[in-house]
Amino acid sequence: MSAPTLPRVTIIGGGFAGLHAARALARAPAQVTLADRRNHHVFQPLLYQVATAALSPADIASPIRHVLRKVRNCRVVLGELTRVDLARRQLYFEDVAVEYDYLILAAGATHSYFGRDEWAPIAPGLKTLEDATELRRRILLAFESAEYEGSEDSRRRALTFAVVGGGPTGVELAGAIKEIAAQTMPADFRFIDTTTTRVLLLQGADRLLPSYPPDLSERARRDLETMGVEVRLNARVTDISSEGVRVGEDFIPASNVFWAAGVRASPISATLGVPLDRSGRVIVAPDLSIPGHPEVFVCGDLAAATSAGSGLPVPGVAQGAIQAGNFVGSLLSRELGAIARGKTAPPRPAFSYFDKGSMATIGRGRAVAQIGRLHFAGMPAWLLWGLVHIMFLVSFRNRVMVMLSWFWNYMIFSRDARLIIGNSRLNITLPRDDPVRPRPTETAA
Repeated sequence: MSAPTLPRVTIIGGGFAGLHAARALARAPAQVTLADRRNHHVFQPLLYQVATAALSPADIASPIRHVLRKVRNCRVVLGELTRVDLARRQLYFEDVAVEYDYLILAAGATHSYFGRDEWAPIAPGLKTLEDATELRRRILLAFESAEYEGSEDSRRRALTFAVVGGGPTGVELAGAIKEIAAQTMPADFRFIDTTTTRVLLLQGADRLLPSYPPDLSERARRDLETMGVEVRLNARVTDISSEGVRVGEDFIPASNVFWAAGVRASPISATLGVPLDRSGRVIVAPDLSIPGHPEVFVCGDLAAATSAGSGLPVPGVAQGAIQAGNFVGSLLSRELGAIARGKTAPPRPAFSYFDKGSMATIGRGRAVAQIGRLHFAGMPAWLLWGLVHIMFLVSFRNRVMVMLSWFWNYMIFSRDARLIIGNSRLNITLPRDDPVRPRPTETAA
Protein backbone atom coordinates (compact mmCIF):
# COMPACT_ATOMS: atom_id res chain seq x y z
CA MET A 1 0.00 0.00 0.00
CA SER A 2 1.49 3.33 -1.09
CA ALA A 3 2.07 6.13 1.40
CA PRO A 4 -0.44 8.99 1.30
CA THR A 5 0.60 11.97 -0.82
CA LEU A 6 1.65 14.96 1.23
CA PRO A 7 -0.01 18.30 0.51
CA ARG A 8 1.98 20.58 -1.80
CA VAL A 9 2.89 23.99 -0.36
CA THR A 10 4.47 26.40 -2.84
CA ILE A 11 6.22 29.59 -1.73
CA ILE A 12 6.91 32.31 -4.30
CA GLY A 13 9.78 34.58 -3.33
CA GLY A 14 13.04 34.09 -1.45
CA GLY A 15 12.93 37.34 0.50
CA PHE A 16 12.40 37.68 4.23
CA ALA A 17 8.78 36.49 4.17
CA GLY A 18 9.42 33.49 1.92
CA LEU A 19 12.47 32.25 3.80
CA HIS A 20 10.84 32.55 7.21
CA ALA A 21 7.69 30.81 5.97
CA ALA A 22 9.79 27.92 4.68
CA ARG A 23 11.67 27.63 7.95
CA ALA A 24 8.43 27.66 9.94
CA LEU A 25 7.19 24.77 7.77
CA ALA A 26 10.31 22.67 8.43
CA ARG A 27 8.39 20.05 10.48
CA ALA A 28 5.10 20.24 8.64
CA PRO A 29 3.78 17.11 6.90
CA ALA A 30 4.04 18.75 3.49
CA GLN A 31 6.06 18.94 0.29
CA VAL A 32 7.37 22.50 0.35
CA THR A 33 8.73 24.22 -2.76
CA LEU A 34 10.25 27.71 -2.75
CA ALA A 35 10.59 29.35 -6.17
CA ASP A 36 12.41 32.56 -6.99
CA ARG A 37 13.69 34.10 -10.21
CA ARG A 38 17.08 34.58 -8.55
CA ASN A 39 19.13 32.00 -6.71
CA HIS A 40 19.96 34.29 -3.80
CA HIS A 41 18.39 36.11 -0.91
CA VAL A 42 19.50 39.74 -0.61
CA PHE A 43 19.40 41.90 2.49
CA GLN A 44 17.73 44.93 0.94
CA PRO A 45 18.32 47.42 3.81
CA LEU A 46 22.04 47.37 2.99
CA LEU A 47 21.76 47.66 -0.80
CA TYR A 48 22.68 51.32 -0.60
CA GLN A 49 26.04 50.34 0.90
CA VAL A 50 26.76 48.18 -2.14
CA ALA A 51 25.71 51.11 -4.34
CA THR A 52 28.17 53.39 -2.52
CA ALA A 53 31.06 50.88 -2.45
CA ALA A 54 31.07 50.23 1.28
CA LEU A 55 30.18 46.55 0.83
CA SER A 56 30.45 43.95 -1.91
CA PRO A 57 27.34 42.19 -3.27
CA ALA A 58 28.30 38.87 -1.67
CA ASP A 59 28.45 40.56 1.75
CA ILE A 60 24.68 41.05 1.83
CA ALA A 61 23.47 38.07 -0.21
CA SER A 62 23.32 34.31 0.32
CA PRO A 63 22.29 31.44 -1.96
CA ILE A 64 18.73 30.40 -1.13
CA ARG A 65 19.67 26.72 -1.32
CA HIS A 66 22.34 27.26 1.32
CA VAL A 67 20.00 29.20 3.60
CA LEU A 68 17.39 26.41 3.47
CA ARG A 69 19.81 23.46 3.40
CA LYS A 70 18.56 22.18 6.77
CA VAL A 71 14.88 22.42 5.86
CA ARG A 72 14.67 18.86 4.59
CA ASN A 73 11.09 18.99 3.33
CA CYS A 74 11.77 22.05 1.15
CA ARG A 75 13.17 22.09 -2.35
CA VAL A 76 14.34 25.25 -4.09
CA VAL A 77 13.43 26.02 -7.69
CA LEU A 78 14.92 28.71 -9.92
CA GLY A 79 12.11 30.14 -12.03
CA GLU A 80 10.05 33.25 -12.69
CA LEU A 81 6.33 33.13 -12.02
CA THR A 82 4.28 34.84 -14.73
CA ARG A 83 0.69 34.09 -13.78
CA VAL A 84 -1.51 32.52 -11.08
CA ASP A 85 -4.81 30.77 -11.78
CA LEU A 86 -6.59 30.72 -8.42
CA ALA A 87 -9.61 28.79 -9.73
CA ARG A 88 -7.49 25.90 -11.05
CA ARG A 89 -4.81 26.19 -8.34
CA GLN A 90 -2.11 26.45 -10.96
CA LEU A 91 1.08 28.48 -11.25
CA TYR A 92 2.59 29.37 -14.61
CA PHE A 93 6.34 29.60 -15.02
CA GLU A 94 6.57 30.77 -18.63
CA ASP A 95 4.75 27.92 -20.43
CA VAL A 96 4.94 25.38 -17.61
CA ALA A 97 1.88 24.93 -15.36
CA VAL A 98 2.44 23.67 -11.80
CA GLU A 99 -0.33 22.71 -9.40
CA TYR A 100 -0.41 23.53 -5.69
CA ASP A 101 -2.53 22.71 -2.67
CA TYR A 102 -1.43 25.73 -0.64
CA LEU A 103 0.26 28.84 -1.93
CA ILE A 104 2.27 31.54 -0.14
CA LEU A 105 2.88 34.60 -2.32
CA ALA A 106 5.84 36.66 -1.13
CA ALA A 107 7.04 38.15 -4.41
CA GLY A 108 7.84 41.57 -2.96
CA ALA A 109 7.68 44.96 -4.64
CA THR A 110 9.36 47.01 -7.33
CA HIS A 111 9.81 50.70 -8.13
CA SER A 112 6.86 53.00 -8.75
CA TYR A 113 7.37 56.04 -10.98
CA PHE A 114 3.77 57.19 -10.53
CA GLY A 115 2.86 56.75 -14.18
CA ARG A 116 6.16 58.09 -15.56
CA ASP A 117 7.83 54.78 -16.35
CA GLU A 118 9.94 56.48 -19.03
CA TRP A 119 12.02 57.84 -16.14
CA ALA A 120 13.15 54.36 -15.10
CA PRO A 121 16.23 54.07 -17.38
CA ILE A 122 17.35 57.59 -16.44
CA ALA A 123 16.66 57.44 -12.70
CA PRO A 124 17.21 53.86 -11.50
CA GLY A 125 15.93 52.71 -8.13
CA LEU A 126 17.41 50.37 -5.56
CA LYS A 127 15.69 47.01 -5.05
CA THR A 128 18.11 44.36 -6.32
CA LEU A 129 21.83 43.64 -6.46
CA GLU A 130 21.71 44.53 -10.15
CA ASP A 131 20.28 47.93 -9.19
CA ALA A 132 23.00 48.42 -6.58
CA THR A 133 25.89 47.61 -8.93
CA GLU A 134 24.36 49.87 -11.60
CA LEU A 135 24.15 52.77 -9.16
CA ARG A 136 27.72 52.09 -8.08
CA ARG A 137 28.82 52.11 -11.73
CA ARG A 138 27.13 55.45 -12.35
CA ILE A 139 28.48 57.03 -9.16
CA LEU A 140 32.07 56.00 -9.80
CA LEU A 141 31.92 56.92 -13.50
CA ALA A 142 30.72 60.38 -12.55
CA PHE A 143 34.01 61.05 -10.75
CA GLU A 144 36.03 59.50 -13.57
CA SER A 145 34.27 61.68 -16.15
CA ALA A 146 34.70 64.82 -14.08
CA GLU A 147 38.46 64.15 -13.92
CA TYR A 148 38.74 64.67 -17.69
CA GLU A 149 36.04 67.27 -18.33
CA GLY A 150 37.32 70.46 -19.93
CA SER A 151 34.15 72.44 -19.36
CA GLU A 152 33.54 73.76 -15.86
CA ASP A 153 29.77 73.50 -16.35
CA SER A 154 30.07 69.88 -17.50
CA ARG A 155 32.36 69.05 -14.60
CA ARG A 156 29.90 70.58 -12.15
CA ARG A 157 27.04 68.64 -13.75
CA ALA A 158 29.03 65.38 -13.56
CA LEU A 159 29.56 65.94 -9.84
CA THR A 160 25.89 66.66 -9.12
CA PHE A 161 23.70 63.84 -7.80
CA ALA A 162 19.96 64.17 -7.23
CA VAL A 163 18.15 61.62 -5.04
CA VAL A 164 14.37 61.68 -5.39
CA GLY A 165 12.53 60.57 -2.26
CA GLY A 166 13.12 61.34 1.41
CA GLY A 167 12.29 58.00 2.98
CA PRO A 168 14.95 55.78 4.61
CA THR A 169 16.47 54.69 1.27
CA GLY A 170 16.76 58.25 -0.02
CA VAL A 171 18.18 59.59 3.24
CA GLU A 172 20.75 56.80 3.51
CA LEU A 173 21.77 56.99 -0.15
CA ALA A 174 22.18 60.79 -0.17
CA GLY A 175 24.27 60.73 3.00
CA ALA A 176 26.49 57.93 1.72
CA ILE A 177 27.16 59.63 -1.64
CA LYS A 178 28.19 62.85 0.09
CA GLU A 179 30.35 60.90 2.52
CA ILE A 180 32.23 59.00 -0.19
CA ALA A 181 32.83 62.23 -2.12
CA ALA A 182 34.11 64.10 0.93
CA GLN A 183 36.07 61.40 2.73
CA THR A 184 37.08 58.62 0.33
CA MET A 185 37.57 60.10 -3.13
CA PRO A 186 39.75 63.20 -2.51
CA ALA A 187 42.99 61.22 -2.33
CA ASP A 188 42.23 59.24 -5.48
CA PHE A 189 41.84 62.09 -7.98
CA ARG A 190 44.41 64.65 -9.09
CA PHE A 191 42.52 67.21 -11.16
CA ILE A 192 39.18 67.63 -9.40
CA ASP A 193 38.14 68.50 -5.88
CA THR A 194 35.62 65.76 -5.05
CA THR A 195 34.60 67.56 -1.86
CA THR A 196 32.71 70.02 -4.08
CA THR A 197 30.33 67.25 -5.13
CA ARG A 198 26.75 68.44 -4.93
CA VAL A 199 24.14 66.04 -3.53
CA LEU A 200 20.47 67.05 -3.52
CA LEU A 201 17.74 65.17 -1.67
CA LEU A 202 14.36 66.00 -3.18
CA GLN A 203 11.38 65.21 -0.97
CA GLY A 204 7.80 65.83 -2.09
CA ALA A 205 6.45 65.95 1.48
CA ASP A 206 7.03 68.65 4.08
CA ARG A 207 9.57 66.58 6.04
CA LEU A 208 12.00 63.71 5.62
CA LEU A 209 11.18 60.23 6.93
CA PRO A 210 7.40 60.86 7.10
CA SER A 211 6.76 57.61 8.99
CA TYR A 212 9.13 58.69 11.79
CA PRO A 213 8.37 61.08 14.66
CA PRO A 214 8.78 64.75 13.66
CA ASP A 215 11.77 65.30 15.96
CA LEU A 216 13.73 62.50 14.28
CA SER A 217 12.75 63.78 10.83
CA GLU A 218 14.14 67.18 11.77
CA ARG A 219 17.30 65.66 13.20
CA ALA A 220 17.88 63.72 9.97
CA ARG A 221 17.47 66.92 7.96
CA ARG A 222 19.93 68.83 10.15
CA ASP A 223 22.51 66.05 10.03
CA LEU A 224 22.31 65.79 6.25
CA GLU A 225 22.68 69.52 5.82
CA THR A 226 25.63 69.53 8.23
CA MET A 227 27.27 66.95 5.97
CA GLY A 228 26.67 69.18 2.96
CA VAL A 229 23.58 67.54 1.43
CA GLU A 230 21.07 70.02 0.00
CA VAL A 231 17.66 69.00 1.34
CA ARG A 232 14.64 70.35 -0.52
CA LEU A 233 11.24 69.74 1.02
CA ASN A 234 7.92 70.09 -0.81
CA ALA A 235 9.97 69.54 -3.96
CA ARG A 236 7.74 67.93 -6.59
CA VAL A 237 9.73 66.44 -9.46
CA THR A 238 7.98 67.23 -12.73
CA ASP A 239 10.49 65.89 -15.24
CA ILE A 240 13.70 63.86 -15.42
CA SER A 241 16.03 63.73 -18.41
CA SER A 242 19.60 62.75 -19.17
CA GLU A 243 20.51 66.40 -18.58
CA GLY A 244 19.05 66.67 -15.10
CA VAL A 245 15.87 66.98 -13.07
CA ARG A 246 13.12 69.60 -13.05
CA VAL A 247 11.49 70.60 -9.77
CA GLY A 248 8.54 72.84 -10.58
CA GLU A 249 10.03 75.55 -12.79
CA ASP A 250 13.57 74.99 -11.48
CA PHE A 251 15.88 72.85 -13.62
CA ILE A 252 18.88 71.25 -11.90
CA PRO A 253 21.66 70.02 -14.21
CA ALA A 254 22.75 66.60 -12.94
CA SER A 255 24.42 63.64 -14.59
CA ASN A 256 22.90 61.22 -12.10
CA VAL A 257 19.37 61.05 -10.73
CA PHE A 258 18.45 58.16 -8.41
CA TRP A 259 14.91 57.13 -7.53
CA ALA A 260 13.79 56.39 -3.97
CA ALA A 261 10.32 57.90 -4.08
CA GLY A 262 7.86 55.04 -4.27
CA VAL A 263 7.19 51.34 -4.60
CA ARG A 264 4.47 49.19 -6.09
CA ALA A 265 3.68 45.54 -5.64
CA SER A 266 5.07 42.86 -7.92
CA PRO A 267 3.15 42.69 -11.23
CA ILE A 268 2.11 39.13 -10.33
CA SER A 269 -0.66 40.56 -8.15
CA ALA A 270 -2.45 41.85 -11.26
CA THR A 271 -2.89 38.27 -12.54
CA LEU A 272 -4.85 37.12 -9.48
CA GLY A 273 -8.15 38.79 -10.33
CA VAL A 274 -8.73 39.87 -6.71
CA PRO A 275 -9.11 43.33 -5.11
CA LEU A 276 -5.89 45.35 -4.92
CA ASP A 277 -5.02 48.64 -3.26
CA ARG A 278 -3.62 51.70 -5.06
CA SER A 279 -0.10 50.28 -4.94
CA GLY A 280 -1.15 46.97 -6.46
CA ARG A 281 -0.96 45.06 -3.17
CA VAL A 282 -3.40 42.26 -2.46
CA ILE A 283 -6.05 43.11 0.14
CA VAL A 284 -5.90 40.15 2.51
CA ALA A 285 -8.06 38.71 5.28
CA PRO A 286 -6.98 38.92 8.96
CA ASP A 287 -5.15 35.59 8.64
CA LEU A 288 -3.26 36.93 5.56
CA SER A 289 -5.18 34.69 3.17
CA ILE A 290 -6.99 35.95 0.08
CA PRO A 291 -10.73 36.29 0.81
CA GLY A 292 -12.52 33.37 -0.81
CA HIS A 293 -9.25 31.44 -1.17
CA PRO A 294 -8.21 30.16 2.27
CA GLU A 295 -5.48 28.06 0.66
CA VAL A 296 -3.61 31.14 -0.66
CA PHE A 297 -1.65 33.51 1.60
CA VAL A 298 0.10 36.77 0.78
CA CYS A 299 3.03 38.10 2.82
CA GLY A 300 5.46 40.99 2.85
CA ASP A 301 5.39 43.91 0.43
CA LEU A 302 2.80 42.15 -1.76
CA ALA A 303 0.14 42.24 0.98
CA ALA A 304 -2.12 45.09 2.05
CA ALA A 305 -2.56 43.81 5.61
CA THR A 306 -3.90 45.33 8.81
CA SER A 307 -2.53 44.41 12.21
CA ALA A 308 -5.15 42.87 14.50
CA GLY A 309 -3.46 44.40 17.53
CA SER A 310 -3.33 48.04 16.48
CA GLY A 311 -5.74 48.22 13.57
CA LEU A 312 -2.99 49.98 11.59
CA PRO A 313 -1.58 48.94 8.21
CA VAL A 314 1.40 46.61 8.38
CA PRO A 315 4.40 48.58 7.04
CA GLY A 316 6.44 47.26 4.14
CA VAL A 317 9.64 46.75 6.12
CA ALA A 318 11.85 43.75 6.83
CA GLN A 319 10.45 43.05 10.29
CA GLY A 320 6.89 43.07 8.92
CA ALA A 321 7.81 40.52 6.25
CA ILE A 322 9.64 38.33 8.76
CA GLN A 323 6.72 38.31 11.18
CA ALA A 324 4.22 37.61 8.40
CA GLY A 325 6.31 34.75 7.03
CA ASN A 326 6.66 33.18 10.46
CA PHE A 327 2.93 33.63 11.09
CA VAL A 328 1.78 31.98 7.86
CA GLY A 329 4.33 29.17 8.07
CA SER A 330 3.41 28.36 11.67
CA LEU A 331 -0.31 28.58 10.93
CA LEU A 332 -0.03 26.17 8.02
CA SER A 333 2.23 23.83 9.97
CA ARG A 334 -0.34 23.54 12.78
CA GLU A 335 -3.20 23.16 10.34
CA LEU A 336 -1.53 20.47 8.24
CA GLY A 337 -0.37 18.64 11.35
CA ALA A 338 -3.92 18.48 12.71
CA ILE A 339 -5.28 17.24 9.38
CA ALA A 340 -2.57 14.57 9.16
CA ARG A 341 -3.61 13.28 12.60
CA GLY A 342 -7.23 13.08 11.49
CA LYS A 343 -8.31 16.06 13.57
CA THR A 344 -10.15 19.23 12.66
CA ALA A 345 -7.90 22.13 11.78
CA PRO A 346 -7.81 24.71 14.60
CA PRO A 347 -9.36 28.15 14.04
CA ARG A 348 -7.02 30.53 12.32
CA PRO A 349 -5.83 33.50 14.39
CA ALA A 350 -5.52 37.02 13.03
CA PHE A 351 -2.08 38.39 12.24
CA SER A 352 -0.86 41.00 14.70
CA TYR A 353 2.23 43.01 13.83
CA PHE A 354 4.64 43.97 16.61
CA ASP A 355 6.57 47.14 15.82
CA LYS A 356 10.12 46.68 17.07
CA GLY A 357 11.10 50.17 16.06
CA SER A 358 12.41 52.13 13.08
CA MET A 359 15.88 53.34 12.29
CA ALA A 360 17.80 54.98 9.48
CA THR A 361 21.47 55.79 9.14
CA ILE A 362 22.62 59.12 7.75
CA GLY A 363 26.39 58.92 7.80
CA ARG A 364 29.41 58.15 9.92
CA GLY A 365 28.23 58.26 13.55
CA ARG A 366 24.86 59.71 12.48
CA ALA A 367 21.52 57.91 12.59
CA VAL A 368 18.02 58.19 13.98
CA ALA A 369 16.05 55.44 15.72
CA GLN A 370 12.69 54.95 17.40
CA ILE A 371 11.99 52.03 19.73
CA GLY A 372 8.61 52.36 21.35
CA ARG A 373 8.52 55.75 23.03
CA LEU A 374 12.30 56.07 23.02
CA HIS A 375 13.98 58.25 20.41
CA PHE A 376 17.70 58.04 19.67
CA ALA A 377 19.97 60.08 17.43
CA GLY A 378 23.66 60.44 16.72
CA MET A 379 26.25 57.85 17.73
CA PRO A 380 23.96 55.76 20.02
CA ALA A 381 21.42 55.39 17.20
CA TRP A 382 24.20 54.61 14.72
CA LEU A 383 25.61 51.82 16.90
CA LEU A 384 22.12 50.43 17.50
CA TRP A 385 21.39 50.54 13.77
CA GLY A 386 24.56 48.57 13.05
CA LEU A 387 23.84 45.94 15.71
CA VAL A 388 20.27 45.37 14.49
CA HIS A 389 21.29 45.07 10.86
CA ILE A 390 24.04 42.60 11.70
CA MET A 391 21.51 40.44 13.55
CA PHE A 392 19.08 40.42 10.60
CA LEU A 393 21.65 39.12 8.10
CA VAL A 394 20.77 35.53 7.25
CA SER A 395 24.19 33.89 7.38
CA PHE A 396 27.15 33.86 9.78
CA ARG A 397 29.54 34.64 6.92
CA ASN A 398 27.57 37.75 6.00
CA ARG A 399 27.65 38.96 9.60
CA VAL A 400 31.41 38.51 9.88
CA MET A 401 32.20 40.10 6.51
CA VAL A 402 29.95 43.11 7.12
CA MET A 403 31.38 43.71 10.60
CA LEU A 404 34.95 43.54 9.29
CA SER A 405 34.16 45.85 6.38
CA TRP A 406 32.44 48.37 8.61
CA PHE A 407 35.35 48.35 11.09
CA TRP A 408 37.88 48.85 8.29
CA ASN A 409 35.84 51.60 6.66
CA TYR A 410 35.38 53.37 9.98
CA MET A 411 39.06 53.27 10.88
CA ILE A 412 40.52 54.57 7.60
CA PHE A 413 37.54 56.08 5.74
CA SER A 414 37.96 53.43 3.07
CA ARG A 415 35.37 52.02 0.68
CA ASP A 416 37.24 49.19 -0.98
CA ALA A 417 34.44 47.89 -3.20
CA ARG A 418 34.93 50.71 -5.72
CA LEU A 419 34.65 48.44 -8.75
CA ILE A 420 33.07 49.60 -12.00
CA ILE A 421 31.25 46.60 -13.48
CA GLY A 422 29.74 46.78 -16.94
CA ASN A 423 30.04 49.64 -19.42
CA SER A 424 32.88 51.90 -18.27
CA ARG A 425 32.73 54.42 -21.10
CA LEU A 426 33.26 57.96 -19.85
CA ASN A 427 30.52 60.47 -20.54
CA ILE A 428 32.60 63.53 -21.38
CA THR A 429 31.17 66.59 -23.09
CA LEU A 430 34.41 68.46 -23.79
CA PRO A 431 37.73 66.76 -22.93
CA ARG A 432 40.33 69.18 -21.61
CA ASP A 433 43.16 69.82 -24.09
CA ASP A 434 45.99 69.59 -21.60
CA PRO A 435 49.18 67.52 -22.05
CA VAL A 436 49.14 66.70 -18.36
CA ARG A 437 45.61 65.35 -18.62
CA PRO A 438 45.36 62.57 -21.21
CA ARG A 439 42.20 62.22 -23.21
CA PRO A 440 40.14 59.13 -22.25
CA THR A 441 41.33 57.29 -25.38
CA GLU A 442 44.99 57.94 -24.59
CA THR A 443 47.27 56.29 -22.11
CA ALA A 444 49.14 58.32 -19.57
CA ALA A 445 52.90 58.13 -19.80
